Amino acid sequence: MSHILVVDDRADIRMSLSILLEDHHYQIIEAETPQVAQIKLKQEKISLIILDMNYRLDTTSGEEGIRFLQWLKSTNINVPVIAMTAWSNVELVIQAMQLGAKDFIEKPWKNKQLLHIVEQQLSLNALQLENEKFKQQLSSSPTAHYQWRSACMLQLLDNIHTVAATDANILLTGDNGTGKSELAKSIHQLSAKANHPLISVNMGAISESLFESEMFGHVKGAFTDAKTNRIGRFSLADNGTLFLDEIANIPLTQQAKMLRVLENGEYEVLGSSKTQFSNCRIISATNADFKHLIAHDKFREDLYYRLNTIELRLPSLHERSQDIIPLTQFFIAKFSQKYHRDYCELTQGAQQALIDYHWPGNIRELSHLVERAVLLSTNQSIDIEDLRLTANNPKIELPLMTLRDAEINLIKKALLQTDNNIPKAAKLLGLTKSSMYRRVEKYELA
Repeated sequence: MSHILVVDDRADIRMSLSILLEDHHYQIIEAETPQVAQIKLKQEKISLIILDMNYRLDTTSGEEGIRFLQWLKSTNINVPVIAMTAWSNVELVIQAMQLGAKDFIEKPWKNKQLLHIVEQQLSLNALQLENEKFKQQLSSSPTAHYQWRSACMLQLLDNIHTVAATDANILLTGDNGTGKSELAKSIHQLSAKANHPLISVNMGAISESLFESEMFGHVKGAFTDAKTNRIGRFSLADNGTLFLDEIANIPLTQQAKMLRVLENGEYEVLGSSKTQFSNCRIISATNADFKHLIAHDKFREDLYYRLNTIELRLPSLHERSQDIIPLTQFFIAKFSQKYHRDYCELTQGAQQALIDYHWPGNIRELSHLVERAVLLSTNQSIDIEDLRLTANNPKIELPLMTLRDAEINLIKKALLQTDNNIPKAAKLLGLTKSSMYRRVEKYELA
């Protein structure tokens, strides 16, 4: 239960707020002055402060409220403040916000508006604390996290930060090995459910006969081999996140049951008639072509739309060329630390070979390749021979195309590799800047 500190010199105001907020399951602590509030903050675990800015000493300037905000800012107490006053004063609002107040409301307040602000600030503060906790966990090891460089991944991460705080179902798509399961973990850690379980299940590994038991659980005696009760994945993930990997592999006969629980959260444990309710967020992942599956009646269209409230595609590694070398260096550091080896530098030849390689296995392949190179390396550097790329590099047959299409294709690749920096792309192609600009305009590539 959230503890809210109400700071106001009028007993009737404190009582009104207490009645309103306690009716919505908040616990209220009262303080008649900012000085008393300072003592309460040291004695109690406070989740939010509603602070009146004006007191009997000075009923218009807000000076006492300002001094309290200045004091709070000088401490390490991280509690959001909603400032409140009966006087409409734009300068006071600005000053309070500059000193750390998260929102502002005027007396007499509207109950619905005040409750909305309280709920919003509590949720935002909880999420901020979880994000800080997650960042500390990541920074505890020098090889625990990689910062993406390529424009397509930075855009994806921006989208993830936007949607992670919501409860919307997310469908992650992309080729095998692009890191969908790791991204699911990041979304969970950035969400308001980070303190609750993240339960992962590979849908491709569940047989059709055991699907209901695995997902919804069963009671003892529900079928021949059900010798004990079993808790299902939806129950394990309650109030947390359920990650459904290889989601396209759900048997068609079971998709209706999955649709029901996604629509209203209801399901029955196998062998029981009692309806259960799950409050978990669904993150799914696949490399399948849903349009093809739906067209051939292998996947329900209504289930697909339930899964992909938000669809995020992970680019293949060859689309993130700016990340290949830094990511390789990250893996070298990671595996050097794991196996107690000296860090090995990549030679220029090895770097070029990595960039030129087509990466059918994406990040998973890169990780395995670097781990092997670190283990087998006998020098202080990793060269082309240590990477052993040629055995996995098939012959590439270039498709026939018109000269115009070939030129467009080359320009697009150059722009992609330089994050749409036209002068750099021109240099890659051996063109002048003006010539490159003309071609970009001609082919409408800007």
